[in-house]
Amino acid sequence: MGSGRWKISFHRSPSNKKQTQTEIQKPSVIPVEFLCPVSGSIMADPVIVSSGHTFERNCVRACVSLSFKPTLPDGAAADFITVIPNLALRSAILNWCCQHLIDPPKPMDFYSAEKIVSKLMPESELTRTPSELSITSSDDRPITPLPFMTRPSCYSSSSSCEIESTNSNLLEEEFICKLKSSQINEQEEALISLRKFTRTQEEIRADLCTPRLLSALKFLISSRYSTLKTNAAAALVNLSLEKQNKVKIVRSGIVPPLIDILRGGCPESQEHAAGALFSLSLDDQNKTAIGVLGALPPLLHTLRSDSERTRHDSAMSLYHLSLVHSNRVKMIKLGSIQSLLGMLRSGHMSGRVMLILCNFASSVEGRAAMLNGGAVECLVSYLSQGDAESVATRESCLAAIHGLSYGGLRFKGLAKEAGAEEVLKKVEETASDRLKEKARKILEVMNEKDEEDEEIDWEELLNSEEDMSRTLSRPGGRNGSNSC
Repeated sequence: MGSGRWKISFHRSPSNKKQTQTEIQKPSVIPVEFLCPVSGSIMADPVIVSSGHTFERNCVRACVSLSFKPTLPDGAAADFITVIPNLALRSAILNWCCQHLIDPPKPMDFYSAEKIVSKLMPESELTRTPSELSITSSDDRPITPLPFMTRPSCYSSSSSCEIESTNSNLLEEEFICKLKSSQINEQEEALISLRKFTRTQEEIRADLCTPRLLSALKFLISSRYSTLKTNAAAALVNLSLEKQNKVKIVRSGIVPPLIDILRGGCPESQEHAAGALFSLSLDDQNKTAIGVLGALPPLLHTLRSDSERTRHDSAMSLYHLSLVHSNRVKMIKLGSIQSLLGMLRSGHMSGRVMLILCNFASSVEGRAAMLNGGAVECLVSYLSQGDAESVATRESCLAAIHGLSYGGLRFKGLAKEAGAEEVLKKVEETASDRLKEKARKILEVMNEKDEEDEEIDWEELLNSEEDMSRTLSRPGGRNGSNSC
């Protein structure tokens, strides 16, 4: 009897399970809101457009590419100016598929969407769309236009501004969505794609440099994954190449994460961080801010990096930043003069170091620090070498000495001790006209100071001071009368 019960139970269980599965797998009508109005199929990547309607993303791209505005069942015309991912609907579609044991829909590729849209277009309209146009080359062979994402402006239709605006909005939304993904591989793919886009398509840099995108990049530049840091910093360099983006980027708060990379990032990410700071420092509005945010110490440190690119971009950053008084003062306090002169003596990056020293020599605070640090002897010694890097570097060296020549009698004494006059006369005789002119100016300044010195009889003045001191030391003199 017990075994019979077990048999009955055993046979009923599969029967119930089978019945349940049959009920679940029973074909259901797909909700209308899950279907794309253009393709008629269930959407994998739904997006909301400006008119409030939802479409499959690539169907929107195809419509924009072909300048086609579909008429919807409610009689309204779609407006594709702005595109926003419909994450709520996407989640609802995935849940519905899961409940009905249906495989989730796969995103439609652009070319398939373009074919569908082409079939929906009237014949008269189809013959004049940009996608169907061909450009005839010299051998009369038609050239197929580029896809929507990479199409240059010469392929635009009469509504090119609208297409360009939509293109940028689509790209921005797509990048932001993937950059904020919880999957590391998706973030990396998005960064690599963004890096390529911003490198090859200059016209799109300004449109993509939005607060939302910069916020996503800022987060990834601070990531603990070196690949994300590297690609995010590289993409930022490309965005910063657009002049109007430079101030936006600094104001987004992205400089501190770049400084952190310089302090402790991997070599490749340091290259990009130094490149970004160099690019951002070109804008006068950014110079003070970058210095205040603490970029100067790590930039001075990376002047001795193993990477040539990092060294170059760090030096050029410091050159542009040292054009500002407040940054020069900070660099002097950090001991940059001694550091730079040491690099010059060792022949390390002489040309770029000389440019920075020229900025210091042209200012009062920098001139004093250089005179105290032995710059005159160092520069004269460099100038006397016949194997100096280039004419430009020698010219910068002369410019720095000329700046120091306004240091008064102190410079004269240090210059004489270093043998500057002899070296400058040699330059005046043998160098190019440009260098001769600079050397002549320095010699004129030195000679003018000599003429002023000749008006004073230093020997007589010293003797008179000696006689005065003897008089004061005699009894009855001022010193004697005050003694008790």
